[in-house]
Amino acid sequence: MQIFTTTQDLRTFICQFKSQNPQKTIGLVPTMGALHKGHLSLIEASLTVCDCTIVSIFVNPTQFGENEDFNQYPRKKEADLHICAKAGVEIVFMPEVSQMYPLDSTLQTTFNAPAAMANVLEGKTRQGHFNGVLQVVLKLFNLVRPDKAFFGRKDAQQLLIIQKMVQDLFLPLEIVPCPIVRNEEGLALSSRNAYLSPSGITQALRISASLNAVTKAIMRGIKDSYELKRIALEVLEGLEVEYLVIVNHELQNIEQIQKNSTLILVVVRIEGIRLLDNLWF
Repeated sequence: MQIFTTTQDLRTFICQFKSQNPQKTIGLVPTMGALHKGHLSLIEASLTVCDCTIVSIFVNPTQFGENEDFNQYPRKKEADLHICAKAGVEIVFMPEVSQMYPLDSTLQTTFNAPAAMANVLEGKTRQGHFNGVLQVVLKLFNLVRPDKAFFGRKDAQQLLIIQKMVQDLFLPLEIVPCPIVRNEEGLALSSRNAYLSPSGITQALRISASLNAVTKAIMRGIKDSYELKRIALEVLEGLEVEYLVIVNHELQNIEQIQKNSTLILVVVRIEGIRLLDNLWF
């Protein structure tokens, strides 16, 4: 496994790889580190279908808001490198901020994520967050020039916005959505789960249980969004539900679910920890 810390070294490798292996494919797995089994599933998906897998590990400052502590975000360099090496990753790109943002902030090219998708739900209280996400993701796409990039369905809003950018800017790559990874009890994997007490874990299991109840209702033929939300909220009764919405892939509320274009998003706070989950239908 090779580790690159500069954009120049990465670009040199990409140029050589593409010139020497014109038929071979590159897969990119962008991460902010602190890797867990969810990230590993993205890496394994890339290793399965791509000839060369590149994992980026970079805590991106432009997607952090004023009240979010960039410096406190967990960084586990040695553990992350061990996971990548054990998985069989060919390249890890682990740059410093100065490598990804060499220009003064007043000289940087910035992006506006599509307002209708970026200023709702997760973006409602994190103004500018998705602008920063697109800024760094596009930089990574330009550096790596991947054939495929792998993103988890758990961060559904982020995934949809990145897909929209690729479509809108005619970027020559495929975004590969990967399934949510859950523990044996059904809880969606997240680094935040470690902050929950055993009692909190038990309560958190009701989140996936609410989505399972919705799935069963849909299988019985129920398509009305109001009724499906009622069923989910009944399972979540007593918990602090921040939002539970049924939307299309443009994140617009819909009255009736439609197959292959519906997303059910839920955010619940348990013991002060904000937990996200969703169901793609």
